[in-house]
Parts: sequence; structure tokens; C-alpha cells
Amino acid sequence: MSLKKFSNLITTKKEFNKLIQSTDDLRKKVIQNLNFTEENIDWKSLKIQGTTFLGCDFKKDDAIYLISQGAFVYPKFTGYPFSPHRKKLYDWQELMDGYSEEMDESVDLKIYNHFVKHKYNPPMEEALAERIHDYGIDVALRNILEFDEFGMSERKVVGFMGGHSTKRGSEYYTKVALAAKRLSEKGYFVATGGGPGIMEAANLGAYFGNKSDDDLMHAIEILSDLIFTAENQRDYFAKNYISQSKKVLELYPNGAENLAIPTWFYGHEPSNLFASYIAKYFSNSIREDTLLAICLYGIIYAPGSAGTTQEIFQEAAQNHYGTFGYYSPMVFLGKKRYVEDTSLYSVVHQLAIGMPYKELLYLTDDSELAVEFIENNPPIMV
Repeated sequence: MSLKKFSNLITTKKEFNKLIQSTDDLRKKVIQNLNFTEENIDWKSLKIQGTTFLGCDFKKDDAIYLISQGAFVYPKFTGYPFSPHRKKLYDWQELMDGYSEEMDESVDLKIYNHFVKHKYNPPMEEALAERIHDYGIDVALRNILEFDEFGMSERKVVGFMGGHSTKRGSEYYTKVALAAKRLSEKGYFVATGGGPGIMEAANLGAYFGNKSDDDLMHAIEILSDLIFTAENQRDYFAKNYISQSKKVLELYPNGAENLAIPTWFYGHEPSNLFASYIAKYFSNSIREDTLLAICLYGIIYAPGSAGTTQEIFQEAAQNHYGTFGYYSPMVFLGKKRYVEDTSLYSVVHQLAIGMPYKELLYLTDDSELAVEFIENNPPIMV
């Protein structure tokens, strides 16, 4: 049974009217950002104890009655550069609105600059606004992935993780882009952490899932034509990093759908423009856990540093204990990195001895073999 809509959250008047026509029981419902000041609703005819109203507008007497009957009424938040009451995921156009090569005045940066002021000790109102925002992102994400009653998503999500400093056009950038393209072509839904490097490569490759390999290689050439500053040679600090991405999108519009799940926690990085959906969180712990949890059809790990290492062992723990009801493939793309340089594959392989997910571990240098392994090894129900 596919749960195509997260049924507890009501975000439109149409949904609300349909609900009260079918039932008088609003208990455990969450009603978000609706204006009831022009409505003549008979609240006394409804069961509203425990109903949550987030950022809704009421007539004064109605608000007093709802609170007196045990409803939770949270006020609107004002003065924030973000809407705590998200009804959908972001896209890059919204986040990058206001950006130019001369001056970054993007919505993304404004939100980050606001967030960082209270990053370590947020006052209650700030913390609550962030948590409600992230809850809205949770719901919007569930609605596009469509989980069934057993915790399996309608979309076959495969994740890619690896270094955010991986240069455009480098060996593993290209390998990951090709692997993501193949998976997209085969009906998988590619997800990443949403940043530059390996994450961008995977979103780019998935975006080109309905285009040719030659088109993808041409796009990578365009992306690699960067103008660096003398003091910093990282791709995402290049003067034309964003504009080269826009050139690709203009030349190759209407790409295949894919997902990015970034965070404002680590700092401000240029947004990845190749993701169709962007589930951006304030809480990195929720974001990290969510990204790993939804990739039930597997994760491909390209070479990365400390962040990638953390993600490897976090996913290994989820697999080890069957945390989300399934054992999922873990593919290590890069023998030198994961055997010679770090022994990470060997450690995870040793941990998996005697566990069902041991058969879902795979080490290769070949992106085509990585895709083949994902295709031939679907998730195993715990």
C-alpha cells in the first residue's frame, strides 16, 4: 500500500475543508499556515484536543477556544529570511535568487548568515522556527518518495557520497557522473548531500539520465572551464563556478529528476544546480540520518575524507542492526582509497562477517560494475 500523502499534515484550505466534511475528529492532525480569520467554522462541533496549528491566523475568540480545549496553537514567525512553514522542497532557483558573480545576495546565503548568528545557542523561538522548518522538509520529502507501510519507498533511491573537493572533470568526478547517469536511465532515483565535488557529479549524471553520454561529457567540459582566484584553487571558489552550471542547464534543459539533501550547518557552499529537489535542513544530524535512511537501494562511496568516512560507518551501523527494516548495498568505488590508503573496506567487511549485509558489500574501480552490482542486489528485508 503506497502512502502517497503524509496524511496528518494539512497545508491547504481545500484539504482542510475536505477533512471536516468527512470527519469531526481533528485530533493528532497538524494544520499549517492557514488563515481562518474570514471563516465561520463551528469549532465546537470538532474534536480538537491535541490538534496542532502551526502559524495559522484565527479570530481572537476562536484562538482562545481552541487553546482552552487542548489544541496546540503556535504563532506565526516573523522577521526570518526563511519560511518555517515549508510546504514543498526547495529548488536551486529559489535558493540562488539574488546571486551574481559580482555579489552573492542569494536567499541561500541570507538564510545561512541568519542561522550562523545563533548556531550554537539558539533562543527558543529561533530553535522552534528551525525545527518546524525541518519538519516541513521531512514531510515534503516523504511525499515525493512515497513510503509504503513496510518502510519501502516507491522511488528506488540510490545515494552517492564522496569528497566535496573533488575537481570537475577529474577521474572520480567523471566515474560518478557516468554511474549516476546509468542508474537514472535504469529507473533509480539518485540522491546526494547536495554540495559540490562528488555530490555535484552524481546530481549532474542523474540529470543527464535522459540524454546521451556525449552530452554529459560536453557538460563536464563546460563545467571544468573555470576562472580561479590566485589565493584559492578549489572549484567551488572559482569566479564562474555558478555561471558555468547555468550554461549547462541552458544548453541541456529538462533533465531527469534527482534529489539533494544539503545543510546550512557546515557553512555556505555554492548550491548544486543539478538537483530537481533540494531538501535543505538546519539540523545536520537529522539531515545526515535522513539521507542514509532513504537510500534503501544502496549507496556508492567515491573517495572522500572524514565526512565520507563518517557516512560509511553510520550506514554500516544501520545495516548491522537493520535499523530501517532493510539491508542495503554498500559499494566502494576506489580500491586504492578504500583498501591501500585507509583499509575502510576491509574494516567494514570484517564487521559484517556473519551478518546478512556482508553479501551486499562490493569493492570496484569500475563505475559500470558498481551499477551492475546495485541492479543485481536489491535491498533485503530484515
